[in-house]
Amino acid sequence: MPTSSLLSNRRFLPYFITQFCGAFNDNVFKNVLLLLVAFTSQDALPISSNLFINMAAGLFILPYFLFSASAGVLADSHEKSQFIRWVKLGEILIMGLGALAFITHSFALLLGVLFLMGTQSAFFGPVKYALLPQHLTKHEIVPGNALVETGTFLAILLGTIGAGMITPLPFAESIAATAVVCIAVLGYLASRWIPIAPVSQTHDTFQWRPIAHTKQTLQMVKQDPVLKRTIITISWFWFLGAAYLTQFPNFTREHLLGNESAVSFLLALFSVGIALGSLAYDKLANHRVELGSVPISGILITLWGYLFATQIPADLPVLFTFSDFITHQALWPTFAYLFLLGMSGGLFIVPLYALLQQRSQENKRAQVIAALNIYNALFMVGSALLGIVTLSIIGLDIPQLFALLALLNLIVALWLFYQYPVHVVRLGLWVVCRLFYRVRIKHLKHLPDSGGALIVCNHVSYMDALLLSATSPRLIRFVMEEDYANFPLVRGFLRRAGVIPINAARSQSIRQAFQAVEQALAQGELVCIFPEGRLTHDGEVHSFMRGTDIILQRSAAPVIPVAIRGLWGTYFSRHLGRACKGLPRRWWSTVDVVIGPPIPSTKANSHMLRDKIRLLRGSKR
Repeated sequence: MPTSSLLSNRRFLPYFITQFCGAFNDNVFKNVLLLLVAFTSQDALPISSNLFINMAAGLFILPYFLFSASAGVLADSHEKSQFIRWVKLGEILIMGLGALAFITHSFALLLGVLFLMGTQSAFFGPVKYALLPQHLTKHEIVPGNALVETGTFLAILLGTIGAGMITPLPFAESIAATAVVCIAVLGYLASRWIPIAPVSQTHDTFQWRPIAHTKQTLQMVKQDPVLKRTIITISWFWFLGAAYLTQFPNFTREHLLGNESAVSFLLALFSVGIALGSLAYDKLANHRVELGSVPISGILITLWGYLFATQIPADLPVLFTFSDFITHQALWPTFAYLFLLGMSGGLFIVPLYALLQQRSQENKRAQVIAALNIYNALFMVGSALLGIVTLSIIGLDIPQLFALLALLNLIVALWLFYQYPVHVVRLGLWVVCRLFYRVRIKHLKHLPDSGGALIVCNHVSYMDALLLSATSPRLIRFVMEEDYANFPLVRGFLRRAGVIPINAARSQSIRQAFQAVEQALAQGELVCIFPEGRLTHDGEVHSFMRGTDIILQRSAAPVIPVAIRGLWGTYFSRHLGRACKGLPRRWWSTVDVVIGPPIPSTKANSHMLRDKIRLLRGSKR
């Protein structure tokens, strides 16, 4: 579904406005408070401004450690739209206290309100992401998350800019007080239009045990390696984001010689880059969770981050005005690197959030998001500690810190390549297929979103398996001739890809292959066989080998006939007697992958499947 359609749909729009108002309000309040502290005389503050600012940061993040797990348990055990309304009502009360603190210039009360804001955010975070999969279809999860990330970073940007506009005004405290209460009320009104999201199953009566809930939540995530890896990767993104956003003001002043407006401009570039990268991912991935893009985006983050840190122009003049800053051409590459860094971050984060939501069990999804919030808080504290150690103790400057972040991210990106090699190669194959062929996929809906299924396909060229692998949203395990599967250069990768080797001349190999197919289907995986056993020599669909019927008898998984048409006559087919003969003569041929409706294995046999595939293929070879 296009993102524009979601923004006009009641299943998403009220939720989007609610979460946008929450993020916007947080940033208006925090930044007005910090600016007021920065420009208030030391005598008017109960403590030093540096200590106040550090305490403010700590008090806002502390509730994530204290309450996130309990918030996740509560969100999973209550109807989520009502739960959101309770949280937003709490925000109105908290902002009312904040308004009183602004008007009375009570900095002690402002710190208390900041702690309550962190608490409110800790309770909103789990339900914020847990709600989406209940209101959106699987194909809407990626565009929905792209819009949420876009809205979040634009809210951060607009909240920061809004605070900067409010603070210099006469009666700034009264204006800020009015603004935060009005935004909270708007968020609550929007929440009243969020459709009901019922509890998936009954839960035990909630008991307030934050320490026990935290241990239980973290232990639950550790039991699923995919969830844990996804959470750590998302938290690393927030580690980087916190490091950059924290250092922007001093970096701009000391190394780019810009003023406060220049800081806002850099923040805008970074935030808009993330927003556009999030939307771009949805378009490029065609609403799919494509994990192969995560390591590649990680490499791009390292590239643009390192260039941003090391390619700062030398001998910059003091840029007194905003127009001088943005029109100074020597800075334009720096602006471009920062924007591209933000875009890479958007490409990086969207599939991870979508995977987290799809992977989580519905009745425990909010608790998984709560675990994510705890890890995020830990990583952001670690980011602050890294800044303190490198800048204050070791004595690095900010560009050197940014370069260090890029190198650390390179390690993370390489680790991600190791974790997702099959996904990366599959993405690469999809790009290659798009370069060589005009691929049209017909009836992709017939491939199940979950559960085992046996794919039966005609065998036209050496590109067949690559094309199917790139076409399917899910990973496919292929039954492959043993000689090819054991080829030294690719044997290790093919094993990680789940290829099932078979040698038709060895009965033991055949038995092992059939057992592996049966086990994979029982475990809910997709398995593909080419039952002709060899490439077609004339483009036609030839008789199926008898092993097809044996597989059908041994598994209850449905069978999905697939026909590839348009590859006959291409370089990788046998139209010249053997494949890959001479030089390619056809480029960008139109290739169709036609997927038929699932057939129960009890009603399928090799003859019927061959007829189905011939019918799907039609006259086009």
